[in-house]
Amino acid sequence: MGPSGTRRQVLGFRVRAQQLDRASGTVADTAILDLGAQDTGTDGARWALALRGLAAPPEDDLATVWTVRGAPHVYRRTDLPGVAAATAPFSDADAGKRIFDASKPLRAAGIPNLAALDVIAGAMRSIVTEPMVKGAMSGALTAVLDEPYLRFCVPCDATHPYEQPFRLSALRAGLELEPGTSPPVLRPIPGFTAADEVPARLDVVRGYLRLLGPATPTLVAGYLDAPVKDVTARWPEDAVEVDVDGETRWLLADDVARLGDPPRGTHLLGPFDLHLQARDRDLLVPDPASAKDLWRTLGRPGGVLVDGELVGTWRAKKAGPSLSVTVTPWDGADAATRRAVTEQAERLAAFRGLSLKAVDIAG
Repeated sequence: MGPSGTRRQVLGFRVRAQQLDRASGTVADTAILDLGAQDTGTDGARWALALRGLAAPPEDDLATVWTVRGAPHVYRRTDLPGVAAATAPFSDADAGKRIFDASKPLRAAGIPNLAALDVIAGAMRSIVTEPMVKGAMSGALTAVLDEPYLRFCVPCDATHPYEQPFRLSALRAGLELEPGTSPPVLRPIPGFTAADEVPARLDVVRGYLRLLGPATPTLVAGYLDAPVKDVTARWPEDAVEVDVDGETRWLLADDVARLGDPPRGTHLLGPFDLHLQARDRDLLVPDPASAKDLWRTLGRPGGVLVDGELVGTWRAKKAGPSLSVTVTPWDGADAATRRAVTEQAERLAAFRGLSLKAVDIAG
């Protein structure tokens, strides 16, 4: 009989694999930077890194680029050539899935999806020679791209390039995002050339298994917006079957020994923290009503993680130099949890350079 693990042991594995149990670290040894820390929302990637012991990383060591699911992610700057290779679509069918409805006019025009991304990237590369706001770049692209690459945007009453091909072509063009800009500002990555091969450390299938395993090809494909067939074709040879409460999943062989109950600790995870990006949401939060509360389509809150379990949601509101945090536990909160949550709210306020005004814990 092969290795096995319980739900609690899987949760413990992920907390340890993502280093949510450590007090300090470096850019070089922060594991989530291999897969990318999504930089969406007020706190974004920097808060995710702070929760993993990297509170004030040298900004020059990091870079923000559009990659997985077209979302902005933070990586080590020195990894960008490998990241470009690792996050590129696996096949033309994969590219078509990742760009959603933009593939239909391309297909009608006889333009392969990957070729289309290269065309857009080439145009971007020639346009962006210095920092440029996304809207200006979009307008310049519209002027040089043919009709199959463009769509009419009703809210703007204007014609634009399709959004996902735009985002997925930017790193191919050697462009990064200036941190903290809204609307986004793109700029050339100095000396950038994409790697010819994917470094094993940056391989996205391995990365998912290493940080969000045990998993299945379907779960990995959901995270990448890729076809299951393409993920299965790239399944690591050293992945071994693991029984998780009667379900067959896979984990990298070297990681099996890390299955175990979660360490103690309380964290206010950002809405798009990697821990919440796992596609087996029913494992993370078995109660459907609680899961619906956490993973809202609009206005997504953060998650309260206590001793490996997600136990509620949180929101923060800034008013001048102070911050108020509202916490909604799903099943009440004892005195110890309230104290721990308040300590983490103080940590969040300090991270933002604010004073903590109030912590409202419902129930």
